[in-house]
Amino acid sequence: MSARPATTPNYQRVSDGEFRTRVEELWRRYADCDLCAYDCRVDRTTGETGTCRVDDTAYVSSYFDHHGEEDVLRGHNGSGTIFLAHCNMKCVFCQNFETSHEARGEPVTPEGIAKMALELQAQGCHNVNFVSPTHHSPHLVEAVRIARDRGLEIPIVWNCGGYERTEILELLDGVVDVYMPDVKWSDDAAAARYSKAPGYWSNIKGSLREMHRQVGDLDVDDKGLATGGLLVRHLVMPAHVESAKDVLSFVAEEISQNTFVNVMAQYRPHYKAKSEERYEAISRRITPEEYQSVIDHAREIGLERIEYDPTMTGEDGNGLLGW
Repeated sequence: MSARPATTPNYQRVSDGEFRTRVEELWRRYADCDLCAYDCRVDRTTGETGTCRVDDTAYVSSYFDHHGEEDVLRGHNGSGTIFLAHCNMKCVFCQNFETSHEARGEPVTPEGIAKMALELQAQGCHNVNFVSPTHHSPHLVEAVRIARDRGLEIPIVWNCGGYERTEILELLDGVVDVYMPDVKWSDDAAAARYSKAPGYWSNIKGSLREMHRQVGDLDVDDKGLATGGLLVRHLVMPAHVESAKDVLSFVAEEISQNTFVNVMAQYRPHYKAKSEERYEAISRRITPEEYQSVIDHAREIGLERIEYDPTMTGEDGNGLLGW
C-alpha cells in the first residue's frame, strides 16, 4: 500500500522542461566535476576519479525500509532508504566504511534507481531517503524525474555529510523535500584530520543557509511524519565538545531556533579510528558528561526542537524536546 504524503512533494510542482534542464546541467558537471566541495575538476565521463573514487557510474549498495532513522522519517512503515556506494567524505571513523570507502555496490542507472524508489513507495515507506547522494546528484535527480512521471508521490530526503556546493544545491531547489545534513565539525583542523574535508566549517555554514532557504524549518503532518524542511544531525565526538556546541550555536543563531536537531550519542570508534594510533583522541566512546554538556548547551541557546538520547543524560522520557 502506498504511503501518501499529507502535502504535495516539491518535485510534483517542477515542470518537465525545468526538470530536464536541471538534469542536463547536473550531468554536464561529471565532465569537469564540481558536484561537491572538493571541486576535483576531473573528467568522470572518461573514467577519471576524484576524491569519491568513482567515475560517472552510480553504485547502490542496498535499498530497504529503514526503521532506524528519526521517528519523523521512519513512522510505522520505515524510511525508503537507498544507500549509494562511495562517498565525497573520508571519515576515518565511518561505520559504513565497506560501502563508503571500499565501494561495495552494484552499478545502477537512473531508471534502476527510479524503480527502487517506486518499489519502496509500494511497500508503504514514508519517503525516499538518498544516503551519500552528493557525488551522484545527476543520477538521482533524473531518477526522481522518471519516478515522478510513473507515480512517485512521497517526499525526497537528501541524507548527506553537508560537504556540498551552494551552486549545486541551487539545482536541487524544488526537487528535494527534506535536507538532512550530518553536520560533523565546526573545527576545520578536526574536519581535515578526521574527515579529510578541508574548509568544512565555512562550507557547511553556506550549505545550511541554502538548504534552509529552500525548504525552511521541518514540517510534520498530523501523523508526525516529515513532509519537508531541514533536519540537522550532529554526532557528538569524544574530546570535541566545543565543536559540538559551536555547531548548535550556529544553527540557533544563524539558521533558526526552530530547526529540528538530532544530537546523537552513538559514536563508536570504527574503521581507522579503532586501530590507528594517530587517531587516539577519538578511539573511545563519548562520556555521559560530554554529552550532557552538549544537551545543556542546546537548551541554553534556545533550540526548540531537539532529539537526544535520554539514557545518556539519566532522564526519563522519549528524548524529544519541544514536540
